[in-house]
Amino acid sequence: MQRNLMVRHRAYQAVRNYLSSRGFLEIETPFFIRSTPEGARDFLVPSRINRGKFYALPQSPQLYKQILMIAGYDKYFQIVRCFRDEDLRADRQPEFTQIDIEMSFVGEEEVMEVSEGMMEALFRETVGLDLSPPFPRISYREAVERYGTDRPDVRFGLELIDVGDLVREGEFKVFLKALEKGGRVKGINAKGGARFSRREVEELTEFVKRFKAEGLAWIRVGPDGPSSPIVKFFPEGVLNRLSERMGAEPGDMLFFVASEERVVHQALANLRLELGRRLGLIPEHENRLVWVTEFPLFERDEEGNIAPAHHPFTSPVEEDIPLLDEDPFEVRARAYDMVWNGVEIGGGSIRIWDRELQEKVLKVLGIGEEEARGKFGFLLDALEYGAPPHGGIAFGFDRIVAMLLGESSIREVIAFPKTGTAVSLMDGAPAEVAEEQLKELGIVVVPEG
Repeated sequence: MQRNLMVRHRAYQAVRNYLSSRGFLEIETPFFIRSTPEGARDFLVPSRINRGKFYALPQSPQLYKQILMIAGYDKYFQIVRCFRDEDLRADRQPEFTQIDIEMSFVGEEEVMEVSEGMMEALFRETVGLDLSPPFPRISYREAVERYGTDRPDVRFGLELIDVGDLVREGEFKVFLKALEKGGRVKGINAKGGARFSRREVEELTEFVKRFKAEGLAWIRVGPDGPSSPIVKFFPEGVLNRLSERMGAEPGDMLFFVASEERVVHQALANLRLELGRRLGLIPEHENRLVWVTEFPLFERDEEGNIAPAHHPFTSPVEEDIPLLDEDPFEVRARAYDMVWNGVEIGGGSIRIWDRELQEKVLKVLGIGEEEARGKFGFLLDALEYGAPPHGGIAFGFDRIVAMLLGESSIREVIAFPKTGTAVSLMDGAPAEVAEEQLKELGIVVVPEG
């Protein structure tokens, strides 16, 4: 733990020194802010002086850093605590640290160049490793098609291959049914996977079912050709073309999933990683960083409503602006993520700097004029006075330090971390407070049920 916190300290200094040398100002933004929709629940802080009103702890300093750009501070950064009241998973903390960066009069290229330089300094000054910017770039659509995910681990192959047009010529009903419903059939060539036993294939089948796939079809490639319960459903010519497209050789195993597109990609993306581990194809000590670009501007939330894929202030690609009215889900964002060995460590975007366009995007999100004025009036007013083109990025500082050290959990690089249920083992927080404190704040605790 001492070693980890020493490296964390060096990482702080590397970031500060690099960004300061590039002319950035370190500016602290408030912790007590107005509650705004950011994608997770806010931690709320009741105000005793303004009874019945609440502050929120920031999920990120997004709006403040945009206001700073509009106010004339050309380059800003901050290593900042952020807070999200969300259902915790194994590697989440209710409070975490971001490297927050914003720049004026820039496009994607300038933000990426600064980010790459910062990561280069971080690697060199903490663990003595050299990176070689610029990092490769891949579009969101290409990443999903080739790897099934927008955070691809590009250290090894096993890419997803679309075979829908080929299997359509066969008679395997599982494949045909998925295609008839508008779904996809894609596969992975597990190089050297023909050695998998029946039990291992059954384990992999159960594995993909965790990601809502109904099953896993397979073809074992041997010296005498393909063998599988499904080969009888395909003409020999189709099997030959299938083998050719997937680069199949004796000793390989071909795996297929057929379902709606989202399920196919999710199941195969996770199967790819599992196969990489089982076949020993992942070079554990190699570091591969890649940019993923051109994300969708909008997505559907759990209730099926339209929601920002990044945040409501992300600028759309200029040529896609007419689609805001016609087909908003086809609008691409000027957004970019940095992915390191299959883990997203940072994400950002070029912001909207035109009030009319900002109001239009809010309207698409179902935020009317009155609600927009109530929640974002200060930003809309600032845009009205004229804003420079600006953009930025935020990096998960805890995650970067954990990966630099080879730790599997960010708890190992945080002083006094919370448990998986957001409890502090040091002091027992959260805890009950005195009734007098609640009365002062005008709060009544309602028992569950």
